[in-house]
Parts: sequence; structure tokens; C-alpha cells
Amino acid sequence: MEGKHVTLVKEGKIGIIRFNKPKANTYNYEMMQEFNQAVEAVRFDEGIRVAVLTSSVQNFFSAGADIEMLRASDPDYKAMFCLFCQEALSRMESTPKVFISAINGHCVGGGLEIALATDVRFMIDDPKLQIGLPEVTLGVLPGTGGTQRLPRLINKSMALDMMITGRRLSPQEALRVGLVNYLAPADSFESEWRKYAEALANGPVRAIGLIKRSVQEGLEAPISQGLALERELQNRLFVTKDAKEGLSAFAEKRKPVFAGN
Repeated sequence: MEGKHVTLVKEGKIGIIRFNKPKANTYNYEMMQEFNQAVEAVRFDEGIRVAVLTSSVQNFFSAGADIEMLRASDPDYKAMFCLFCQEALSRMESTPKVFISAINGHCVGGGLEIALATDVRFMIDDPKLQIGLPEVTLGVLPGTGGTQRLPRLINKSMALDMMITGRRLSPQEALRVGLVNYLAPADSFESEWRKYAEALANGPVRAIGLIKRSVQEGLEAPISQGLALERELQNRLFVTKDAKEGLSAFAEKRKPVFAGN
């Protein structure tokens, strides 16, 4: 899939979604439509087992929504735009495939809100890079899931502090508070996230997808319902070829060979 500002390229079992809207990957409705189409394409392509979001724009993963577009549009349009963006990110979050953010530049505002909706976050270890939700400095709030996902990911008080002050973190600070999972220097950054993605793509992807589903849906339910969902998904996995292979390989003291089914 090749859009004007968002492309999806399939490389082996990995789908790579790249943002390319100079100068800072600020998104408007058209760009988010393309992103939504890329997520749908990943969903329905059985050959794509893991997806990675990254940027082709130098120094920016994404600076969030296009401020000029928001300034020029009427309140009803802005409301529908926020709703559409929320729905697109929720669609990615609920897809039973792992989405990885490879944050190779500044990641602020709606850019971070996109990354928050992914499952794992890599970031270049460069102290000049910033990550945060500074929407309050514009007199608004993080309206693409930021007020909901950030407190669920990190300490609630830390999340609130970040949003009410608009302060931005360095990659090291982001790692320390759990906002990102992995840091890597610029010269090995791509090889690091590719190695991680390839390991998942060649693993028991059905189990990985259902682990994601169990976590995403279970955390929003009482623990009794979460445990019931966990049992249901586990029973579904017990009858798969991968589960049989994994158990047999353990008993036979060999490395399992997973087929993804």
C-alpha cells in the first residue's frame, strides 16, 4: 500500500508502516485515513505477522496533529477528526498482531498518542530527542487517547504531571518511567527493532496475538472476567499445532519450530 504520506511495505513476515509528511509528520484527516487503511491491510494480510511504525522524515517520528488544519477548521469538524483518530488507534490496539513503534525522532503530542496505542516502543537513545504530550500549552488536552493510555502505561501521577505541565522527556527519562521499552543508539537502532520484530514474526504468532487480546480486553474487565477470557483463549491454543510442537519440543529437549498455526 502506498499513500501520499503513509506507506505499508511487506518485508518477509513484517509489515513496515512509514510516515512521510514533511516537515514533522503532522497528520490531518487524509493522512490518518491512509494510516487506517494500512492498519486494515495488516489485519487482513495473513503473511504479515508483526507490524512496525516508523518515520521517513528526518528528526521526527511525529509532531502530532496539524495545528494549522485544526486552527482553520470549525468545532464540529475538529470533533469528528478526533473521533476518527481515536477509532483508528483503537482499531490498531485491538488487532491481534503486535504493533511496534520504532521512534526515530521527536515524538510529541499526537505522535506519542499513536505510539501509546502500539504494543512495544523502541526509541533512539539521543538526548536531543523529546517525547511528551504538550497539548496543554495550546490550551487543549491530548485528545487522541493520551489522557487514557498514558496513565494506564505509567504511574498515574507521573502521567498527570506530564500532561498538565506539557513537559517533555528525554529518551533515558522515558525508559526510566516505562514510557518506552527499549533504547538503542542511532547506528544500530534499525537492526535492533528488526531483530526483535523478526523473532516475534518467526515465533508462535497465534499465541502472541491471543496474549495481546487477553491483556487488552482483560485489563478493562473485572479480574473474574479477565480470568475467564484467559481460560477461553488458552483452551483455543491447546488445540493448535504450535502448542503441540512447543510441548513436544520441551519434552524432547529441542528447539521448537513454530509454523504460526
